[in-house]
Amino acid sequence: MKLLSITVAVLMAMSFPVYAGDIAIEMLNKRDDGAKMVYGTDIAAVEVGTTITWIPTSKGHNVEFIAGPDGWEAPKKSKLSKEYSYTFDTPGVYLYQCTPHKSMGMIAIVVVGDLTQEAVDAIRDARVTGKSKNKLAELLEALP
Repeated sequence: MKLLSITVAVLMAMSFPVYAGDIAIEMLNKRDDGAKMVYGTDIAAVEVGTTITWIPTSKGHNVEFIAGPDGWEAPKKSKLSKEYSYTFDTPGVYLYQCTPHKSMGMIAIVVVGDLTQEAVDAIRDARVTGKSKNKLAELLEALP
């Protein structure tokens, strides 16, 4: 429990830059901070119209959107170990996971446009399993 508190404190202390233009996010077995089975960025804040490309730096990962703004239709999940791009045209908060590693906590969030409580609520009750339950709680706490 102490580790969880420390993790939440660290996440809350971090600032989350808003990315302008297209960005890349790596899919990793291990990140520089020691976190395992993660994306290069846990929370990406972007402007409407931004394209994110996920790069399979480590094999066996993909991107599967599991929650997003009301009325939004999730795209098909990406293929394992393949580069994947998606352009965010609708403001809101999006939750995605690596299908093979979802129970290991490999989830992340994209915030598109202004953050609103309604947008956060749209992903709050997403069905996640294993370590992803705690990680989702941490990510929601860390949203600016």
